Amino acid sequence: MRGKRVSIIGAGAVGSTVAYSLALQGFVHEIILLDSKTDVAWGKALDMSQAAAVIREHTIVRVASGYDDLADSDIVIIAAGAARKPGMSRDDLLLINAETVRSISKQIKEICANSFVIVITNPLDAMTYVALSETGFDRRRVIGMAGLLDSGRMASFIYEKLGYGSGQIRATVLGGHGDNMVPLHRYSTVAGVPITDLLSQDEIDLIVKRTKNAGAEIVGYLQSGSAYYAPAIATTMMCEAILRDSKQIYPCAVRLDGEYGYNNVVTGAPIVLGANGVEKIIEVTLNDEEKAEFERSVSSVKKLVDKLKEKKFYE
Repeated sequence: MRGKRVSIIGAGAVGSTVAYSLALQGFVHEIILLDSKTDVAWGKALDMSQAAAVIREHTIVRVASGYDDLADSDIVIIAAGAARKPGMSRDDLLLINAETVRSISKQIKEICANSFVIVITNPLDAMTYVALSETGFDRRRVIGMAGLLDSGRMASFIYEKLGYGSGQIRATVLGGHGDNMVPLHRYSTVAGVPITDLLSQDEIDLIVKRTKNAGAEIVGYLQSGSAYYAPAIATTMMCEAILRDSKQIYPCAVRLDGEYGYNNVVTGAPIVLGANGVEKIIEVTLNDEEKAEFERSVSSVKKLVDKLKEKKFYE
């Protein structure tokens, strides 16, 4: 029986860091990189395989010569596309990356018909919608990485403000991966204690604001490129939940079909993630203010998809 195989399309900063993280975890037997810069990808693949050997894991990282080499992948990760630059929003990448994801998704449909798909490319919710539309896969099998990342960012800011509770903080962020994401401070805790009991409302408001701007903050410091360490580990955790059937609850980008009162829109929501992909979408109780914020977030994703329809991506 063959080991688990994960293929990553796009071996830039994010894709290669996902591969490296997976290689060191040991639950994936084979990682396949597909990138237009084949020589660079091979250099990274060799280095990662050797890193796995140093810690006595058996993961092999290799490079695909074409899409046919991705056949029989358990998971395909879409990490290809243009990265944000200073002054750019995730939405500025829409048309550039939609064409890339559309082309990739058509290949996945033909070559990897039984694979799960994790989308990292921004703007993430719209790109997940593109991948769903082009592959025609069940919504359980096409998932966007975002909520887990945004929740981790919020948790880090909570710790920064508190100065204690590291590793015990659980933050929750719903909605689209953009300026209108919905950090839920009512569902964010430290060792089970609500942060509303530990921080003032002004402090919480600053954490929420910084969470929404976290990606742009990193882009501003880097000047070229965007975040990759945190997105990579979030993607690794999603892969582990699927391949080990751990049924973890993570906030991820999924297509809603009636949940929260919305249909045919991709946005972040808590899901049970296991061997069947999205095994359950959890509908948390939102108050009126949170419902309004969630509606704004969903509307912002719909506007991006509408732009794609205007450009004849979809009827």
